[in-house]
Amino acid sequence: MIFVKILLSSLMIVGVTELGKRSGKAGGLLLSLPLTSILALTWFWWESRDTEKTAQMTLETLWFILPSLVLFLALPVMLRRGMGFPWAMILSVIATLGSYVLFFRLRG
Repeated sequence: MIFVKILLSSLMIVGVTELGKRSGKAGGLLLSLPLTSILALTWFWWESRDTEKTAQMTLETLWFILPSLVLFLALPVMLRRGMGFPWAMILSVIATLGSYVLFFRLRG
């Protein structure tokens, strides 16, 4: 089962990057879909068959999406201002981590 998980997850990542090379919009659309969440929730439910825990994890995921949006706001701004990709990604990840820290402090 682990091999199947790895194979499907890898195919998803390859699919996004290959589609993105051909069309930014199509790649962005595929990337914006919660494919990782769908796969992870499916694997979680399949192995546990616990609908309540699956529902709880889904709700928690919804809350964690909010601070993660910082990455998608900061990265294109930095890249368009001429910052190189490695530094823009590093700083965007740091900003995102900061938003998670703030989120946890506010949420408790």
